[in-house]
Amino acid sequence: MPDWPDVQLHVVTGKGGTGKTTVAAALALALASRGKTVLLCEVEGRQGIARLFDVAPLPYAERRIAHAEEGGGDLYALAIDPEEALLEYLAMYYRLGRAGKALDRFGVVEFATTIAPGVRDVLLTGKVYEAANRNARNKGARHYDAIVLDAPPTGRITQFLNVNTELAGLARMGPIKSQADAITSLLRSSRTVVHLVTVLEEMPVQETADGVAELREAGLPVGGVVVNLVRPQDLDATQRGELLAGGVDTAALTTELGRVLDRDPGPLVDVLVAEGRDHAERRALEDRQRAVVAGIGVPTYELPRLPGGVDLAALYELADDLRDQGMA
Repeated sequence: MPDWPDVQLHVVTGKGGTGKTTVAAALALALASRGKTVLLCEVEGRQGIARLFDVAPLPYAERRIAHAEEGGGDLYALAIDPEEALLEYLAMYYRLGRAGKALDRFGVVEFATTIAPGVRDVLLTGKVYEAANRNARNKGARHYDAIVLDAPPTGRITQFLNVNTELAGLARMGPIKSQADAITSLLRSSRTVVHLVTVLEEMPVQETADGVAELREAGLPVGGVVVNLVRPQDLDATQRGELLAGGVDTAALTTELGRVLDRDPGPLVDVLVAEGRDHAERRALEDRQRAVVAGIGVPTYELPRLPGGVDLAALYELADDLRDQGMA
């Protein structure tokens, strides 16, 4: 059974370089493999989803990009553009159709999304809220069982998700306050969780721990931690201990290699032992960081480092891993 059966909105964040977008895409595919209709959103304008799924750059429109053969769910994607979101907001809540386009021509939209503090993040989270709260009144709009948001990095995630609370404090009444309150209610509800992605290195792990603490302090729901790019476990604990202690029997290793090589294996033995020691040291570092992750006190999941990189086939493999571990 999945760990988050009642969650509709999965927010995925992580320090740059940890594979945040890859994990978000794999999670979306895993949810689709459960038979769900899923929307995968990005808000940073990098078109990372399009590159991962090898499709054309995403417009400001919900486009189907994958179908899960196992489970039968569909995956849609959306690149949320703040200027387009503002025009849609004006048309939806203020009936400013042509007038909204006129504002765009005069540069008002650009002003609102680049200069006015917090407006850009309000519009981005507002579009996610709209997709999560469609009902029979939204004629022709697609209903999503789950939404995965490829969100800003860990260092900015609390501010990004909490911006509507700040806006509601400034706007004491009226439709702006109502919208901000509604979005905040969704982001703080049991329908939402924030997952954090890290790798087993000191700085990303510490930033993840700090991010969890900040989210909790802000009253935002923390989900799980995904440890990405985990190296294969090529050596057991005994072998690693021998390498770290310098206790490898190089004479026996030289003899064994000499039976299969037609040259002196001595130089090769030295290289192998040195690489083995580096691997053991790296594993020891990773084990210490894994213990720190475990101490955060949330469910953890691990995804392997794939030697061939990440393509569409690899995404499905990672999605299977997340589903098997219960994240989706």
